[in-house]
Amino acid sequence: MLPINEYQEQFLLHLESQNFNKEPRNLYQPVDYILQLGGKRLRPILTLMTADIFDVDYKLALPAAMAVEVFHNFSLIHDDIMDDAPLRRGQVTVHEKWNINTGILSGDAMLILAYQYFENYQPKTFRKLAKLFSKTALEVCEGQQYDVDFETRNDVTITEYLKMIEYKTAVLVAAAMKMGAIIAQTSKENSKLIYDFGLNLGLAFQLQDDYLDAFGDPKTFGKQVGGDIIENKKTYLYLKAIEFSKTDEKELLTQLFSVRLEDNESKINAVKEIFNSTGASAATQKAIQEFTLKAFEKLEKLDISIDKKAMLKDFGENLMGRNK
Repeated sequence: MLPINEYQEQFLLHLESQNFNKEPRNLYQPVDYILQLGGKRLRPILTLMTADIFDVDYKLALPAAMAVEVFHNFSLIHDDIMDDAPLRRGQVTVHEKWNINTGILSGDAMLILAYQYFENYQPKTFRKLAKLFSKTALEVCEGQQYDVDFETRNDVTITEYLKMIEYKTAVLVAAAMKMGAIIAQTSKENSKLIYDFGLNLGLAFQLQDDYLDAFGDPKTFGKQVGGDIIENKKTYLYLKAIEFSKTDEKELLTQLFSVRLEDNESKINAVKEIFNSTGASAATQKAIQEFTLKAFEKLEKLDISIDKKAMLKDFGENLMGRNK
C-alpha cells in the first residue's frame, strides 16, 4: 500500500501522458482544459487504491481510473452548463471560456473517451467494467434529472433527496472502488462490501459538499459559495431547515427559494442565518458523520488486513474533515 498522495502523483503522471492535443482543436482543447483544472482526483485515487488493497499492481487500474476521471469531468461540464455556473475549481467554466455548444460537444466526446479506456482490459474484465460503468452512468443521469426536477418542487422529502445524491454523486465513488476490485479479481463479497463502503462515503462526501457550498471559504472551496442557494436547490440543509423552522422562518425560506435575484448576497446571508438558527446546519453535520460511520461498518467486514482497513478509515476521516 502506498500513501494517498503517491496514488495521486502516479495518476497525475498518467494523466499528463495522455494526448488530447488533437484536431479539431475546439473539440479537444476543452477536454484538456477541464482535466487540467485540478481537483481532488478522489475517484481515480480510489480505483488505484482499491486494486492495491486487493493485492494487484495498482498500475493495472490506471486505464479504469482514467475512465472514471474523464467521465466525472464530462458530467461537470454539462452540470455547469445546466447550472449556468461561472466558476469550476476557481477557474472559468468550459462553456464560459468557449461557448455552450462547445461545452456540450466536448462533454459528449469525453463520455466516449471514457468508454475507450476499458479497451485496455481482457474481454472478461472489460465486460464487467463496462456493465458497471453503464449502470453507473445512467444512474448519474437520473440523479441529475432529479436534481433539476427538485428546483421547481416544494414537496421534496429527505428520502428523495438522499436518493438523488446517491445517484448523482455516491454511485460513481462506489463504482470507482468496485472497478479496482474487478481488476484485482477479488471475491464477490469483497466487491460488494467495497462498493457499499464507497456508496456511504460518497453520500457523506456530497452532504459535506452541500454544507461547504453554503459555509465554505471562497478561497479554498473553488466554486461560487452560495451557488446552491442562488439556484434554489433543495439541499439537505434546506430540507432540514424547512422541517425544523417556525412558521415565519418557513415562509421566508420558501419565498427566498422561489425567486432569482440580481444581487444574491442578501439572499445568501438570509438563508444561511435560517440554516443556523433552525439547527439545519448541525443536523447536516450529524448526517455526514452517520454516513461516514456506515461506511466504516462495511469496511470492518472486508477480508483484508487490519493495516489496510486502518488506511481506508484514515482516508475517510480525512475526506470528511476537508474544507474544500
